[in-house]
Amino acid sequence: MTSKFVKVKCEKCKNEQMVFVKAASKVKCLVCGDILAEPTGGKARFNVKVIGTSEKEEEKPAKHEKEAKEEE
Repeated sequence: MTSKFVKVKCEKCKNEQMVFVKAASKVKCLVCGDILAEPTGGKARFNVKVIGTSEKEEEKPAKHEKEAKEEE
């Protein structure tokens, strides 16, 4: 299962923070309190510039790591 986050930059104070793409509530800047994203029922509507993305996956051992453990 993957979760997608984006890095956004507040236009007011220039703070950068990570925000979940499918935010279910308003996301405020942690520094100045300006609203960065609003829910739409699916993907959030971003009121600021998105400057990067990041996909986070559950940690799973690679196939070759699993085989190496079995050989020991």
